[in-house]
Amino acid sequence: MLSIARLGQLAAALSLLTMTACSTPAAGRHVLGDPENPYPLQKAPEIGDIVHLPTGSLVTPQQMFDVVTDARVVYVGETHDNPAAHRLELDTLKAIEQRYPGKAALGMEMFVKSQQPVLDRWIAGELDEKAFLKASRWYDNWKMDFAYYRDLLLYAKEKHIPVIALNAEKELVQAVRTKPLEELTAEQKAQLPQMDLTDPYQRAQTESIFSGHNSHGKMAIDGFIRAQTLWDETMAESAVRYLTSPEGKERHLVVVAGGNHISYGFGIPRRVFRRLPTSYATIGGRELTVQRAEKPVMMDVTLPDFPSVPFDFLVNYAYEGLPKQGVLLGVMFEPDPKGRGLVVNTVVPESNAARAGVQKGDLLLSLDKEQLKESLDLVYAVKQKHVGDKSTLKLERKGEILDLEVLFKIGEAPKHGKP
Repeated sequence: MLSIARLGQLAAALSLLTMTACSTPAAGRHVLGDPENPYPLQKAPEIGDIVHLPTGSLVTPQQMFDVVTDARVVYVGETHDNPAAHRLELDTLKAIEQRYPGKAALGMEMFVKSQQPVLDRWIAGELDEKAFLKASRWYDNWKMDFAYYRDLLLYAKEKHIPVIALNAEKELVQAVRTKPLEELTAEQKAQLPQMDLTDPYQRAQTESIFSGHNSHGKMAIDGFIRAQTLWDETMAESAVRYLTSPEGKERHLVVVAGGNHISYGFGIPRRVFRRLPTSYATIGGRELTVQRAEKPVMMDVTLPDFPSVPFDFLVNYAYEGLPKQGVLLGVMFEPDPKGRGLVVNTVVPESNAARAGVQKGDLLLSLDKEQLKESLDLVYAVKQKHVGDKSTLKLERKGEILDLEVLFKIGEAPKHGKP
């Protein structure tokens, strides 16, 4: 039988063992398991699998949304050109709106702060899609097919969910990328958010991305780190400004941004929490297969190991493409310097335009009586057409006004052209 004194010594030893077991491991000591994937799946992942990475548990979409909607902020990291990623964003926003009717908000990397009035007009129902694309200068500012984001923005409009422009102005990003912060003008410095350039994980990530490009030196790397920090800090500041405003103080925010701004938490999430300690959850995606006609652009990058899971929930899906556009006009063009229409530079052989009789040098004036003053006018008009549709194309050729009938059939697009 142990004596009272011996029991006391044993308790003290167990207490010491408990304290040392909970202490931080010394440098160089072996770390048990993989911090990025502490509980690996016991099977190969399949499309549709959703993994709670901290526990390695497979969950259903409803179970995931039951968990993440507990949080004040939900971050969804996207692959910009994957429709599967955008469906996940839409489903997340719907889950927030269903749980907190009238209390959801959507923050988007894709818009800079000066575009906020246009977003407000869109949500208020004052702009149709074409007017919104023009007013926001969508294709100038984001340069991605609007089809990727249409359903998300239409749902926000339908439910009157505020859409918050998160990102920094392009002119400021360019200035920060090209020169140190102390060399910025007073006006540029006044636009800066609070900047933390000391995050070691962000630097390691950026240096890894640049590692395969020998033409980039330390100056370029430092410039990109400044730009990356500006993006993350501005988006964090914009999110917090909204969440603490009278309009946003009772709302739950879904933030959609590229995966590198959200994964591992050192981009936007950590910088939001620094400003506003509040609950949050992160969702990311992993492409298991490529299911698209065009080959995706892949970066040959090996990232360093990070000491945490990349996301709370990882959704496995395919790398998809947009449904192929049915018809194209088959011309390359540029706006007329005098603003009268669109000047045709190239007509693709055997295209719909060629069959209609369009020629190089023609000045396109209207399509079905809709004036063609800028590129978006023609791009948007052709996107509304289907196989078998007929349209009237008004143009000017050597001073003569002509009306040509266009019969839209399936055709190939010019490699670097327009509709």
